[in-house]
Amino acid sequence: MAGNPFFAPSNLPYELPPFADIREEHYLPAFERGMAEQLAEVDAIASNPEPATFDNTIAALERSGRILDRTATAFFTVCGSNSTDRTMEIEKEISPQLTRHSDAILLNRALWARIKQVTTEDPEESWLLEKYRDDFVRAGADLSEPEQERLRELNEALSKLSTEFAQSLLKASTDSALVVTDPKELDGFDEARIESLRKDDTYVLPLLNFTAQPALSQLTDRDVRRRLYELSVGRAPGNFELAARMAALRAERAALLGFPDHASYVVADQTAKTVEAVEEMLGQLVGPAVRNARREAEALAEQAGFEIEPWDWPYYSEKVRQARYDFDAAVMRPYFELGRVYRDGIFFAAGKLYGVTFTERPDLGGYHPDVTVFEVFDEDGSRLGLFALDPYARPTKRGGAWMNNLVDQSFLIGQLPVVINNLNVTKPASGPTLLTYDEVSTAFHEFGHALHGLFSQVRFPRVSGTRVPRDFVEYPSQVNEMWVTWPEVLANYARHHETGEPMPAELVEKLKAAQKFNQGFKTVEYLAATLLDWAWHRLAPGETVADPEAFEAAALEAAQIAVPQVRPRYRTNYFAHIFSGGYSAGYYSYIWSEVLDAESVEWFKENGGLTRANGDHFRRELLSRGGSLDPLTAFRNFRGREPGIQPLLARRGLD
Repeated sequence: MAGNPFFAPSNLPYELPPFADIREEHYLPAFERGMAEQLAEVDAIASNPEPATFDNTIAALERSGRILDRTATAFFTVCGSNSTDRTMEIEKEISPQLTRHSDAILLNRALWARIKQVTTEDPEESWLLEKYRDDFVRAGADLSEPEQERLRELNEALSKLSTEFAQSLLKASTDSALVVTDPKELDGFDEARIESLRKDDTYVLPLLNFTAQPALSQLTDRDVRRRLYELSVGRAPGNFELAARMAALRAERAALLGFPDHASYVVADQTAKTVEAVEEMLGQLVGPAVRNARREAEALAEQAGFEIEPWDWPYYSEKVRQARYDFDAAVMRPYFELGRVYRDGIFFAAGKLYGVTFTERPDLGGYHPDVTVFEVFDEDGSRLGLFALDPYARPTKRGGAWMNNLVDQSFLIGQLPVVINNLNVTKPASGPTLLTYDEVSTAFHEFGHALHGLFSQVRFPRVSGTRVPRDFVEYPSQVNEMWVTWPEVLANYARHHETGEPMPAELVEKLKAAQKFNQGFKTVEYLAATLLDWAWHRLAPGETVADPEAFEAAALEAAQIAVPQVRPRYRTNYFAHIFSGGYSAGYYSYIWSEVLDAESVEWFKENGGLTRANGDHFRRELLSRGGSLDPLTAFRNFRGREPGIQPLLARRGLD
């Protein structure tokens, strides 16, 4: 293992992980050495005979664990985007070890005693010091020895269950795919789409990771839609039991740490602070959303000529949208070619707002041939970092779309950021990659996260880039969605892939007019998932769930969000956000962040929109700050006032 690429910093530009040199047999030795090295570093900090200072304690902790950080970053990136049987085996083996390693640091009494002695007058240091103290207290540093031992057991059990849930769901996306032998059953798809699904003598449509599969809006055969829908909601049935076990263990852990339930534990460390604040906000949305959804259901039934089922809603909503607004979303796809969306849309908007430019680096690669790497430069020509894009779905990639850091920006470590966006766009068998409008919005959204990472200007890795509370991290990315239809941006990228003609102005106007349609469905679908997450994580310690599906149905009824034709965006069995993705009791974050987003969009519009002055203000006050100050303080510094919910209600047609 002398040649293990994780044992020294990468010699690639920006310390991009050397994926071409990494072999699967490198991971376990690097994890083992990385954990051992960091524990030695921590012991040296804890036993330092010198008085505790910020530099020899907190900054020293920030510098520790570099091998482990490099290894874990590369490994879990590959696990999410290009897994193999071997990486899945390694993940099962290493996840509980990493949990034990984290506990060994956070429950180190000598280290905790030293941290409590540190003082500093520097504002950024003071903020980080408080974050460390919160981390240790919330991790159980003040518990007795027997309590800490039980906490370790709970943490390890939860780590194992989370990995099992994720791997089961990844397998189900393939095992539960819709398989047909007659291409006529795929009527509604164009020929290129049908051909891209061919597997020998069959056609295979894999599941994406939410309930209402996008194909439901296109497939004309009602029975095929029903089959696809039932595969979607019934996948990975074993995950129901895993979820119930995790919820019970989380409740026990919360009680051990002094909280009435897991939701209270989670929210105390977020911008919301209390469960009451979250429930008050959600309560303002449920009634209007359900009323809108019921009105929409009536319109769909009138269009269909019968009472619609959940698998009918996407199909007939498009029919009503076409009839009411003379708008067909499929007509837009030829104008949304993947490369042009990024080059002339996403990168163009970033250049106009922030003065940044992007240069493709074909000499730099990722973990898969589909990954493209760009170098990012500021207006003065200085280097900002790297942006990588992995756009395509594959059986080895988890569902959804996400951003993560491959290298954290930090002045202390001397690193510039490397960030990656993952999408799940179907790769055509040949020809251009044409996106749906929703996929374009997702691309802009994820790039908003990327900007948050790229523009980070902080000293410490712990608060770099997107390392902010869960209920704040979605806010900057949601703001970036506003540029999808901004006239100057749209005119620059929305061009027909064959003729180069711009998207007709009347089509854009129809899109804008149609956007508030079906918001009842979208809001109910989202809120149902949010309130399901909330129900699982408001369980009291000792409360168990014998029938998870019955619990799910009862929770939705109790929250008054049970609309028969609209199931939650994620059911329990495939709710990866909360059972394997770090969003437990935090799925409310998207709508909480959207309150800030809607306020910010209004600010941009009031101040002239796509201008450097506006971009510089947003970058300076918010994007560059990472988690180095209170997030709502950063928002107020940008917006000039406290956030209100009215812009969000207006946006969703719920006012």
